[in-house]
Amino acid sequence: MVNALLALLLCQLAGEALVRVTDAPVPGPVLGLVILLGGLSLLRLARGPGVESVPEPLEKVSAGLLSHLSLLFVPAGVGVMVHAQRIKADWAPLTVALIGSTLLTIAVTAVVFKLVDRALSRRRP
Repeated sequence: MVNALLALLLCQLAGEALVRVTDAPVPGPVLGLVILLGGLSLLRLARGPGVESVPEPLEKVSAGLLSHLSLLFVPAGVGVMVHAQRIKADWAPLTVALIGSTLLTIAVTAVVFKLVDRALSRRRP
């Protein structure tokens, strides 16, 4: 399991390093996940079809981290408490921004879903 955790951390480190070197507008951990996905895809190709694509130790470590994912929201909650006065002062623009961005996200998701559905329905015989 130590090797699996090391693999996750190395992928995150590689993502962070690439972002710093290339000045890409993507968070390092997101790029690290893309690197991990690429590595797992290559592993699947090397092992052949029908073989488990995610090694068991990596799956166990990932499941353990995901089971404690809620702990990652603690810093955000503390940040809200620290900036409570600022939020109180600017509640109206924050509310408009939150509702507007939520509605925009739902609309864009619906449009993308519709486009993908059309593209996939054209491929079906």
